[in-house]
Amino acid sequence: MDIRQLQYFLEVARQKNMTKAAEILHVSQPALSKMVKGLEEELGMTLIIRSNKASEVTDAGLIVTEYAKKMIALLDEMYVTLSDMSNLQHGSIHIGIPPIAGSLFFPKVIAEFHAAFSNIKINITEFPAPKLTKKVLDGEIDLGIAVLPIHEQDTITYPIVNENMKLLVHIDHPLAKKEHVPLHELKDEEFIFISEDFALHDIIWNHCIQAGFQPKILFKSMQWDFMSEMVAAHLGVTILPESICNRIDNNKITYLDITPSIPWDLAVITKKDKYISNAAQTFINFMLKQMQ
Repeated sequence: MDIRQLQYFLEVARQKNMTKAAEILHVSQPALSKMVKGLEEELGMTLIIRSNKASEVTDAGLIVTEYAKKMIALLDEMYVTLSDMSNLQHGSIHIGIPPIAGSLFFPKVIAEFHAAFSNIKINITEFPAPKLTKKVLDGEIDLGIAVLPIHEQDTITYPIVNENMKLLVHIDHPLAKKEHVPLHELKDEEFIFISEDFALHDIIWNHCIQAGFQPKILFKSMQWDFMSEMVAAHLGVTILPESICNRIDNNKITYLDITPSIPWDLAVITKKDKYISNAAQTFINFMLKQMQ
């Protein structure tokens, strides 16, 4: 079995299209098809069901996909380990960042890191929080910025942000004059809610359930600035992290503490027992120092 067979098969599985996978791999479609066919013959099982429009992965193909990811991740780890032995000031890091956290904290940190370690290449990809943890555990990225708590046991966490969420209401809202709002008092409010693609969604939802009510959701959005504009238009209330509130400049909105508090904690996560390159460890140490 050739490692290239696994790499080529993985790309076909990702794209679910032989032509597109061939373009990404910079090989001809017949050569790619032959490579995948050779892997199927060696394993004695069909991995891809081919059609004119798509290439669907079979059940056997899904199993091969999971093992191929692990094998390629181990191979990459070997190269990184050998590289670290000969070159401590170079390297590359693949970081996964959730969209909201990325825009809030990391442009400045990454710019300062690049200025201090210009020979270390940083690759950044945005992932929703649930996918990000899986990418770390699959070895597809070196480290991720995750929203705590993390329930997977195979991760190491380095806490970097610890803050609470705030309630955003229109200045004319009956609650606007309060300093603290018990969460259960929001049971009759209409909410502007963050999209379920974000970890924030489940955190806020679960706290509302614990407070004894199911939020009445008027609208969902992936954009916190749009959510705040909806509040400013007196269409509902929302809950967002304090760091986001500090960026909103709108005199029609007031920000209130919630009791009991709803924490928003972020951490750098890596895979337990996975070799962490000198470049990645340097970045983690730098971030911990900067964020503190």
